[in-house]
Amino acid sequence: MQSILQRIKKNSYVLVKLLPILSFMVPFLILYLYQDIAYPPYPFYYRSYTNTFEMMWKGRTFYIFFLWLTSLEIILSWDKLKLSQINKVISSRTIAFIIALLLPTIYVVLFNYCGLNVALVDWAWQNGIVQCDWMPLSIEYLVFAALYTALIFLQYGVYGLKSISLSPVFLAAIGIIYTIDNTYQYGSFTPFQILVPTTANLAAYLLNLMGYQTQWLGQHYGTPVLSAWNTQGSARFGIAWPCSGIESLLIYTLTILLFLRNTNISWKQRALYFLVGAIVTFFINVMRIATIFIIAIDTGMYSLQTGRFHDYYGQLYSITWIALYPLMIIATQALWRRINIPKDDTPNNTKSFETAH
Repeated sequence: MQSILQRIKKNSYVLVKLLPILSFMVPFLILYLYQDIAYPPYPFYYRSYTNTFEMMWKGRTFYIFFLWLTSLEIILSWDKLKLSQINKVISSRTIAFIIALLLPTIYVVLFNYCGLNVALVDWAWQNGIVQCDWMPLSIEYLVFAALYTALIFLQYGVYGLKSISLSPVFLAAIGIIYTIDNTYQYGSFTPFQILVPTTANLAAYLLNLMGYQTQWLGQHYGTPVLSAWNTQGSARFGIAWPCSGIESLLIYTLTILLFLRNTNISWKQRALYFLVGAIVTFFINVMRIATIFIIAIDTGMYSLQTGRFHDYYGQLYSITWIALYPLMIIATQALWRRINIPKDDTPNNTKSFETAH
């Protein structure tokens, strides 16, 4: 009987550690199942929020990466994470933790199905926010980031925030990027436009190497427009800062800095890892832009294939790299330690073996 109670207690301890993830899986599932009826059927509302889990740019696919990232953080820190005072049945911290577990679902229901998002869009429109219909999604990312941070703090305290910080920062970064893009039309946020000329020129150079012709057509609302063509067709797109690599570099920087902060790697190695990863992230985005032009030339600028790649598959280029790069660092460090293990002196060992016998 005692062994059974100990097993139940051990399993309940595991469940408590997983509660923050489970508390977010519920609202994510609600949004996935009912996303098409979450917004009133006004043209711009409805168009923006249909099939949002099949979109990465201005969509909810990033929530899947959030779940993967936070699961990885919890697994890697499993033995070090110690529950705070929530293991007590009655305590103010326990009550606050239970309320915090329910808040993500309550937020989704109130804002998506009780009309609060409509009020948010109206407020954004009245305050001159250009892409007001996208504001609910931006705020949703920011709210989820804040709620998850509060959950981790209530569950593990300050140490938990140090161990599980990549995932909420990831959500916050997406929310901030979307908010900036909503506020400044056509990627006109000047500080983020710095990389646009370099990225666009490299994409044009890559297309030229592949046999395509390219030409710059000036600027449209401050956004440079590039045209590319071959014998099969042509395509023309404006390249704003969300397409230039700023989005990927911001997510990469936040993710890799927080990851490297919790490692025992020397500062020189950290700087090298960061620089190599940033360069690869940037050039992956150049490849993504070139690929969009290639697909558009082959299938049409407004084809389903072009739109799907722009909104979903193209984003997977950089996000997959950013998600895998920390694992690659861990693997290279393990390999480096294995290579540098001091080897025993074989002749001396042989001699001592023969002497002993």
